[in-house]
Amino acid sequence: MAQFINNSTNKIYDAGEKVGVLLVNLGSPDQPDASSVKRYLAEFLSDPRVVEFPRWFWWLVLKGIILRVRPARSAKVYRKIWTKQGSPLLVNSKKQRDQLQERLAPRFSSAVVCEWAMRYGHPSIAQALDRLSEQSITRLLVLPLYPQYSATTTASVIDGVSQQLAKRRFIPELRWVNHYASAPGYIQALADSVRRHWNEKGRQDKLLLSFHGIPERYVKAGDPYEEECKTTARLLAEALALKPHEWMLVFQSRFGREPWLQPYCDQTLESLPSQGVKSVDIICPGFSSDCLETLEEINMENRQVFFAAGGQRYEYIPALNDDEQHMQFLETLVCQHLQGWLP
Repeated sequence: MAQFINNSTNKIYDAGEKVGVLLVNLGSPDQPDASSVKRYLAEFLSDPRVVEFPRWFWWLVLKGIILRVRPARSAKVYRKIWTKQGSPLLVNSKKQRDQLQERLAPRFSSAVVCEWAMRYGHPSIAQALDRLSEQSITRLLVLPLYPQYSATTTASVIDGVSQQLAKRRFIPELRWVNHYASAPGYIQALADSVRRHWNEKGRQDKLLLSFHGIPERYVKAGDPYEEECKTTARLLAEALALKPHEWMLVFQSRFGREPWLQPYCDQTLESLPSQGVKSVDIICPGFSSDCLETLEEINMENRQVFFAAGGQRYEYIPALNDDEQHMQFLETLVCQHLQGWLP
């Protein structure tokens, strides 16, 4: 029998429901080697939410070119950021799950069970649902760790969970957290992380807010991602009392030849020194955890681009990861979505 605490009396009561909270992030290869990366990319790039091309055409490109060439190259890049504990994304995601469980326990006792999964790779959504099923949950809150909604990310998580539940006899009552791009607690956590960085390292000429890009045609088809990124950027700039010339929104990680959301991060960094901007701070408000795209692409590759163009100082502000204020916000977000399920 599950239990919960009456906040006014701190008394623990029995309850008949057990709720699962599933945190889901993108994913990572199991190891930084070509075979592991190939398995991961095959799953990731086969998702029709991620690559919206005719299946027959994309299948030929993926199997005939990309999976023959890219795994070895990507494995070298993954090795640059790999830690003794493994993939930074996996390490950080597990910490987030563990800390969220610790935070919710005093409030709900054993009535809430937190799990974590990757949309692609391991631990899989299927594995996480198995663990939650073993806990006899009757209700499930799914929290994709993507602040801004996109069909390529949030909707793909919804697809993944739904596909796994479709194979099961018992399906728990479901709720989804679609986004939290403008949540005050999220914006405040970002702003405070920037202020702490400025206090420790000093403030540079311009703050760049870099979000993962998507093809422009996805936005034209109705994806709200660009507008949600702009909303996050505007609110963060307002929280920091920045003037228009002191910050800039950019998009990173484009792939292929078609136009993606602009301005491009690398091209912007290449052009700034000639405009008199010799030092930059850069933060990635679309990533709840540091990963390949922040640690290697932003903190290593784009750093070199800026210096090669004449830049003099480049400061990367880490993702929120398991930062205390970030975890406090996630706790609040989960509790808001649990209202009506547990007292």
